[in-house]
This record gives sequence, C-alpha cells and structure tokens, in this order.
Amino acid sequence: MTARSTRCTTAKTRTSRLAAVAAIAVAGSMLLTACGDQTESGSTKEGGSSSAAASKAPLFSKLPADIQKAGVIKVGTDASYAPMEFTDGGKIVGVDPDLGAALSKQLGVKLEFVSGTFDGLITSIYTGRQQLIMSSMTDNKKRQEGLDDNGKKIGKGIDFVDYFSSGVSLLVKKGNPQNVNSLDDLCGKTVAVQRGTIYEDTFKAQATKCGDKKLTIQAFDTDAEAQTRVKAGGAVADLNDYPVASYIAKTSGGGNDFEVTGNQSDVGLFGIGVSKDNTQLRDAVKEALDAIIKDGSYAEVLKKWDVEGSAVKSATINAGK
Repeated sequence: MTARSTRCTTAKTRTSRLAAVAAIAVAGSMLLTACGDQTESGSTKEGGSSSAAASKAPLFSKLPADIQKAGVIKVGTDASYAPMEFTDGGKIVGVDPDLGAALSKQLGVKLEFVSGTFDGLITSIYTGRQQLIMSSMTDNKKRQEGLDDNGKKIGKGIDFVDYFSSGVSLLVKKGNPQNVNSLDDLCGKTVAVQRGTIYEDTFKAQATKCGDKKLTIQAFDTDAEAQTRVKAGGAVADLNDYPVASYIAKTSGGGNDFEVTGNQSDVGLFGIGVSKDNTQLRDAVKEALDAIIKDGSYAEVLKKWDVEGSAVKSATINAGK
C-alpha cells in the first residue's frame, strides 16, 4: 500500500509531502488520529462560479443541500507532498488541487483546500471542520473502520472515494553510497521517515524482520526533515510513494541530492476521505470522479504532473485493503 498517515494518538496503517517546490515532499500509511484539528496554513479556491451557473453544473443537484447553499466544499490537505500537493508562491498546487478543480466543474461548487498537519486530517472530518480529505491518503480497512494497530476501535472511521494508485519506493542519497536496493539491505542501518505514516509502519515491520541486526528508525514531523537527515548522511534512506520519491529525486538540489532505488512495492489506492455520515457527498464525488475520467480531464492532470502510471480506470468506494 501507499500514502501518508498520522502522528500523536493515532491508529496507524498507510500505504499513499518542501517549503519550496524542490524542498518538501512526503511520505506517506497510515494512521487514524485522535489528535487535535489541523492548523490552517493556506488555502486555494479552485473552480466555482455564480450560484446561477453552478446550479447548471452536471452534478450540482446531487450535492447535500447545505453544500449547495454554501457553494463550497472544504478540503483538508497537508500541502507538503510534491507533486501531489505543495505550496508554491503562497498557493496550494499539485495533482490533488488540480483534480479538485476538475471535480468542481462537475459539482458546481468550489473545492477550497486548506493545509494543516497530516495527522489532524481525519479528526477534521470527525469534527466537521473539513468535508473532504485530498492529501494522498491511503485507503485501508483500519482507516475505514477507525481501528488502531491492535484492532481497537478508536474512532468511527471514514469512507474513501479511490482516485489514484501508487506504490512505495526508497529514497537514498545521490550515488547510493550504502548500496541500498531493498528493505532487507536496511538491516543494521538507520532510516528516516515521517511520523505516523504507513512508511513508518513499513520500516517497523522491517525492523522486526531484521531481528538482532537492528534497524534504527528516526521519525520526524515532516518528510522534509526526514529528507534532510538522509541528505546529511544521518540516515541511509527515506520511504515515499513512488511519484513523490521520483519528484524529489528530480528536483531537490537540481537532481543532485537523492535518487530512487529498488523496485516499487506495496501498491495501493489513495482515497478522497469523507465522513461516513455524509454518503450523499461521497456518492456525488464518486460520480464526479467518474465524469472527469470519462471526459479526459483526469488524464490531463496526471499527464501534467508526470504521474500517468498511477491512473485508475474508474472511481471506487472503500476498495483499499
């Protein structure tokens, strides 16, 4: 599986984030969180039109009445995960915001992206602060059901409209000085990762596999910090979704800081998160996603960001494992 997850008191899982375009990306796994709500750090308002024009959008009538009236859907994201979502010139940009803009044309309302910490995104759905999550979040059963790693119920869980497929890859220092080509090569070494992500879970599972040949895991609040640790030589590898790892390798330090190594593994689905109490919104988003897949605007966004290999053929609900 892929994608980011969460920190604090959370339920971990995740399969699926640069102060500047070339500096921050993230990792992805994921966790349910019992932490506080995210802190706003910026927003983008994509799409939308006058209320009269909006009412003529193909799927406007499928939306809940309160959203029709408000003319906006609030979308939580962690804008530090290029190329999926990141901040450039004070604006949230990337694959997810562009897909949000395409969805807004079908729905007839604005999708307003607000950035905060990844580990607060699920809580923001629980509290009603946000209505959707678009943040490269991996769809998995634990998040769907609100379970922690031990199967204990810690929340209601959320539903997912699955829109993107991705595996995970190791990101190492340019030149791969430690000759790391697989997770097994990490035994006896130190790795860096974003706290609360499925990537952290993957490293923990590998640490158990390594046994006495200890794998040391250094977890950080952001993937940018994990990258810095690898770049400085304090850790041999970071783990990220393939599109993100590839983007970092191509852009950080002009392509001279990192490289992707080994094969892509744990392919899974990213989902648009929505409250289980709002099936009407969930179903409208699914229909909108199918519409943009059919009309080609979905493919155009993925081509723009060079992630065509992660396309799905149709929208699904809670298809993650």
